[in-house]
Amino acid sequence: MPNSVPTLAVFRNRTFRMLWIATLASNFGGLVQSVGAAWMMTSLTASHSMVALVQSSVTLPIMIFSLAAGVFADNFDRRKIMLWAQGFMCVVSVVLAFLAFENLLTPWLLLTFTFLIGCGTAMHIPSWQASVGDIVTREELSAAVSVNSMGFNMMRSVGPAAGGAIVALAGAAAAFAVNALSYVAIIAALLGWRPALAPRRLPREPFGSAFAAGLRYVALSPNLVRTIARGFVFGLSAVVILALLPLVVRDHLAGDALVYGALLGCFGFGAVFGALANGWLRDRYRNETIVRLGFSGFAVTCVVLALSDIAMFNALALLLAGFCWVISMSLFNVTMQLSTPRWVVGRVLALYQTGVFGGMAGGSWLWGAIAESAGLGSALLIAGALLLCGALVGLIAPLPDSSDLNLDPLNRFSEPPLQLDITPRSGPIMIMIDYRIDQGDVPRFLDLMNQHRRVRIRDGAQQWALLRDLEDPDLWTESYHVPTWVEYIRHHERRTQADFGVFEEISKLHKGTRPLRVHRLIERQTVSPRDNIPRRPGRAAEPPVENPDETGR
Repeated sequence: MPNSVPTLAVFRNRTFRMLWIATLASNFGGLVQSVGAAWMMTSLTASHSMVALVQSSVTLPIMIFSLAAGVFADNFDRRKIMLWAQGFMCVVSVVLAFLAFENLLTPWLLLTFTFLIGCGTAMHIPSWQASVGDIVTREELSAAVSVNSMGFNMMRSVGPAAGGAIVALAGAAAAFAVNALSYVAIIAALLGWRPALAPRRLPREPFGSAFAAGLRYVALSPNLVRTIARGFVFGLSAVVILALLPLVVRDHLAGDALVYGALLGCFGFGAVFGALANGWLRDRYRNETIVRLGFSGFAVTCVVLALSDIAMFNALALLLAGFCWVISMSLFNVTMQLSTPRWVVGRVLALYQTGVFGGMAGGSWLWGAIAESAGLGSALLIAGALLLCGALVGLIAPLPDSSDLNLDPLNRFSEPPLQLDITPRSGPIMIMIDYRIDQGDVPRFLDLMNQHRRVRIRDGAQQWALLRDLEDPDLWTESYHVPTWVEYIRHHERRTQADFGVFEEISKLHKGTRPLRVHRLIERQTVSPRDNIPRRPGRAAEPPVENPDETGR
């Protein structure tokens, strides 16, 4: 495994440094607000489920809206999306603070406002995480993700304690007001950032097809599916600590908002240590080993919180939990980014966020319900058992190690000259590619074509098929459809450098002196003399185009 860039070296990048500092202020306000909301709910209701739902109300929108936000992140200016999201959350926070000052909040109204803040977060996260890969180099990406986690958890060390003090001294309304002010820094930083936007050759994808393309890409990428699944299990089980900690403080420790904030601060300090140790761990251990450590550390914390009524033991356990939180979550995130090309990274990260935060939202409700029916200690012990099961899952489906795949665009395809007048929206288009394969090479050819099929469909091909000529058995024909001519061009623009190896191996099996022959056809649903399409005036008919770019050559 290659050595990682030192974690703090990423601060040499001025743009990243500026946005990171502004994000610190925003994270501080968000954590102060979360303490205020959780503690206010304990004063508004005695229901364990309602207290746990505060965490769900923030994470549920991320599960619901993340993929739509990912589509926007891949098709529009990410900076503008983040500005709109931050502005929306600022307005919601101002209104929440006003209602709290006027003592007009009810449990369900509080959940409504935290849900709206979660909606803004859902819109912001895919654009921000996708932008990190644009701001830093591929080699710096792991360090940048770790530093982002470190920054958030530095504020988790300070923010909850400060939030507890603010709530204790001035009430939850003051905490909401602090959060409203915290958005000013990130909005100012985004206004000052002027990213260089790559020119767009093709029109933006329609929302529906872009949405489907993101789902299709992940579904046909086994490593991504495996990472999202482990992230879901981790979020579902690990969130028990964040969801039930207010109840642990109130019922087990007989503490107040200051104790709650201090314990959350311990969680944050542990997370800072985890971020600093992340590069060292990734250089020495496999990804699966690190993730098992994360699951197991959280399980230990659950057992301690369930059985201990000594604040010092709980604080030490939360240090361990924070450490394990960062090393696991940052590893999931980096694995997703390094396994995804830039054209779909926003949607892939959004699906990952949907899995993780969906697990957190469901887990917050689940553990609250179990705590209400079976007791707080039972809920924590059951969550600990589930975490141990999540660690053991790696024995069957281990997390993939970091890959050095080059996911930059291949850029070897040139649009062929056409003899028919068509528009970008003309279609459907059918592609047929002829291969001549010796009988002895057929098993290897079929194995490569199976990999080739997955890449074709992943990048937008439909109705893929492989045909063999009954009269000439050495002749094989690959065929697939795309809806329109522009989608055919887009299909080729999605091909990456890493895909070239399979295409190159296939082309080496093709025998004969002539290159691979490519047929590009437009389907006609009816045949009539009136349907004849004239060729462009002044041009003679040409033979079928032989374009080796179809196979990446």
